[in-house]
Amino acid sequence: MSKVSTLSVNDVLVQCEGNIVSDMDGEKVMLSIEKGKYYNLGEVGGAIWETLSTPLSVKDIIYKIQTAYEVEADICEQDVIPFLQHLIEEELIRFTHAG
Repeated sequence: MSKVSTLSVNDVLVQCEGNIVSDMDGEKVMLSIEKGKYYNLGEVGGAIWETLSTPLSVKDIIYKIQTAYEVEADICEQDVIPFLQHLIEEELIRFTHAG
């Protein structure tokens, strides 16, 4: 299993297909059909997941979360990038190109 190199804020990501996602009391939960694994994305993780329904740059994801949750840009980036890297490692999101 290879470790994902550090994401650039200019990388563009999008959801992988084949996951069942549901809302449970304001949090997103997901089942990966391919892996047979269950994930609880939580409230903020669910918001990040929703932004990835269409290709979006890491920079834009951070901005959307920063704005929605009124958090400092550097703190938001420190929290969002490792979360995105985990989603990539779990093959729930992938690199793509905008447009």
